[in-house]
Amino acid sequence: MAALLTDGFRENKRRVLTVITIVDYGVGNLASLLNMFEFVGVEVRSSSDATEIMTASHLVLPGVGAFDRAMSVLTASGLIEHLTIAVQQRKVPVMGVCLGMQLLGNASEEGQLPGLGYIDARCVRIVPPVQSRLKVPNNGWLVTQPAKQSPLFPDADEFNRFYYNHSYHMVCANPGDVAADFDYGDRLCCAVQHENIMGIQFHPEKSHQFGMRLLKRFASV
Repeated sequence: MAALLTDGFRENKRRVLTVITIVDYGVGNLASLLNMFEFVGVEVRSSSDATEIMTASHLVLPGVGAFDRAMSVLTASGLIEHLTIAVQQRKVPVMGVCLGMQLLGNASEEGQLPGLGYIDARCVRIVPPVQSRLKVPNNGWLVTQPAKQSPLFPDADEFNRFYYNHSYHMVCANPGDVAADFDYGDRLCCAVQHENIMGIQFHPEKSHQFGMRLLKRFASV
């Protein structure tokens, strides 16, 4: 069935319009993301339907809470096979948001379960230098610096400021996959990009003009 749907998509590839499909697997605040995409004029929907996810033009993987619980719920949803077909075979642009970004990697110190493995990376707990007096979780607004030119950050000199709420950060095996970072005693990765796969640790739906700009850029990929 999956092969037939994939073949059907290839035949009608050019007719697909840009519609952001937010993967509704039961973990994450979908309403805020839906509202922000709609506010910036981007067509968006949430879906737990396997066919809609596999044939989507753009995918967003949300997530809040603990790594293992999110992976358990996503696995139980039966959507991973279809998500993988879209991301790895069809090369659909996908963006993980907050915990959704962490799920794109191989694993996390927070749990025992494997991640999706779309990005060669793992998540580790934030450990700020003692003298910095920085707290964990990191909760609040931080200036975010692009690490390379990428679809979400096309201008390395552009000012970006986003809202964060997290205790773990991603460490990429390939430094070239880091799309942006921020200063939290050390430079920590907060965005990744490898071909069609993107992830952001911060919350664009809570980041006002900076979040709006980023969501519009993702929709135009």
